[in-house]
Amino acid sequence: MIEDALKAAGLTIFGGFHPHQDPWFDDYLTALLIGPDEPRFWHHFTQQHEYRDGLPDAMDRYSKRVLNVIAAEHNGKALYPSDGPPYPPFIQWALSSGCAQSPVGLLVSDKAGLFASFRGILALPNPLDLPIATHSPCATCTEQPCRTACPIGALTPAGYDVAACKAYLRTEAGQPCLSGCKVRLSCPASQKFGRLQAQSRFHMKAFLGE
Repeated sequence: MIEDALKAAGLTIFGGFHPHQDPWFDDYLTALLIGPDEPRFWHHFTQQHEYRDGLPDAMDRYSKRVLNVIAAEHNGKALYPSDGPPYPPFIQWALSSGCAQSPVGLLVSDKAGLFASFRGILALPNPLDLPIATHSPCATCTEQPCRTACPIGALTPAGYDVAACKAYLRTEAGQPCLSGCKVRLSCPASQKFGRLQAQSRFHMKAFLGE
């Protein structure tokens, strides 16, 4: 089963949809959005040769290796956020799969909170039953701490100042954020997800291009 193969790779299904005349999917009838199964994913990924070989894009290379195999075993194909240009509309697909847009613009899910992220999509030839649609945790979050969690106001409902964020992360004051974005961590749903600090540091390093 697909679920078993994904579990063995530290991955899980975050949602899905049935493509309708979407040129990205050709004649495939089901699309499953695949993301990390935390905290299992990080422990598994760090044992793989892509993580250990010192070459760039370790997580992307690992994701493509395992998802390409799973897709082929089920007569499907895999699509990735890093494909392109043109780049596939993963945000649109995530919104079609049950994710929502948070007050600060980041994708949010009831399963991963503001740590919602996706390693790829499996496009499959059969019209499979879809996972039960999730709901936005923001609907019942009365305090919405994500709105004010950024220490320099770089990520707020007004938008995301990427340059200011990167500049702050390179200062001594910004070092604590390298272990996890304060905005993402402030989300009550994020806090239940199990994202490890080591993985956050890995992503922050990639974000800074280091």
